[in-house]
Amino acid sequence: MILRLSALFVMLCIASLMIGAQQLVWSDLFDSSKDAWLTLTASRLPRLIALILTGIGLAISGVILQHIVRNKFVEPATSGGLDAAKLGLLISLTMLPGASTSSKMIFAMLFCLAASLLFIFIINRIEFKNTVLIPVLGLMYGSVLSSIAEFYAYKNNILQSMQGWLLGDFSRVVQEHYELIYIILPVIILAYLYAHRFTVLGMGEEMASSLGLGYASTAAIGLILVAVTVAASVITIGTIPFVGLVIPNLVALKYGENLSRTLPIVALGGACLLILCDILGRLVIYPFEVPIGLTAGGIGGVMFLILILRGIK
Repeated sequence: MILRLSALFVMLCIASLMIGAQQLVWSDLFDSSKDAWLTLTASRLPRLIALILTGIGLAISGVILQHIVRNKFVEPATSGGLDAAKLGLLISLTMLPGASTSSKMIFAMLFCLAASLLFIFIINRIEFKNTVLIPVLGLMYGSVLSSIAEFYAYKNNILQSMQGWLLGDFSRVVQEHYELIYIILPVIILAYLYAHRFTVLGMGEEMASSLGLGYASTAAIGLILVAVTVAASVITIGTIPFVGLVIPNLVALKYGENLSRTLPIVALGGACLLILCDILGRLVIYPFEVPIGLTAGGIGGVMFLILILRGIK
C-alpha cells in the first residue's frame, strides 16, 4: 500500500507542477528558459511544498485529535479549531495591525488551543456520548465561533476581505510569502516520535495511566501540535476542512489505529488528497481557479456524510 500510495503521490506532484494558467513544458526547462524556471521556482514549487506540508499537517492533526477525544469524526473543522484560529487572526489584525506574521500566528495558535481545551471540557461534561453527537456538537461549537468572528469582522469593516482571504486558496502561495508553513515540519517529526503514546492515549485515561503514560501531559503536547499546524495553515493558506477527518478514517478502516505503523500512510494520504483537490480546482474552470477550500470542503463533506452514515449503521 505504501508503495502504491508513494507512486500516486509522485504522479500527483508532477501533475501539480505542470498544471496552471501559464503552460509549462519540460523542454523549456531543459532549454534553460528563464520564464519557465521563474514559473517553476517562484510559483509551482512553493505551491507544491505548501500543499504537501499542509496536507500532511492537517491529516496528522486530525488523527491526534481523534485519539485525544476518542471519536473518529473529530478534526480541527469539527471541533472549532479552525474557526477559533480564524477569530484569533482577525483579533490580531485589528488590535496589532503592525504585528509580524509570526505574532499573528501566535494569536491564532493560542485561540485554537483554548478552543480545543474548551471543546474537550464540554464533551467531558456530557454523560451520553453518541458517536455522531460529538462531531455535531463540534460543528455547532465551530459555528458559534465563526459567527463571533464574522460579527467582529463586520464591526471592524473587514468582513468582505475576510471572507475571501480566509477561504483556503493556494493561488497566493509564491516565493517569500509561504515560508511560515515550514513550521509544520517539526510538528510532523514530533508527531511521529509520540505516535506510540498517542495510540495509548486513544485507549482512554484509565488504561493510559495504568500503562505508565502521563495522560494530561501527552494530551497537552498533542493539542499544542494541532494548534501550531492549524495556525500555520490558516495564516498561510486559509481554512481547509475535512482533510484531518477523511484520511485517518480511511486508513484506520484498512490498517487499524496503531499510529507507529499507520502515521506515514496518514501523512501520504493527506498530501495526496490535498494535491488532488488542488488539481481539480485548477482544472474545473480552467484557466481560472476554484479555491481549494471549496473543493476540499465539497469532497470531504461528501465523504464525511458517508462515514457518518456508515457509523450509524
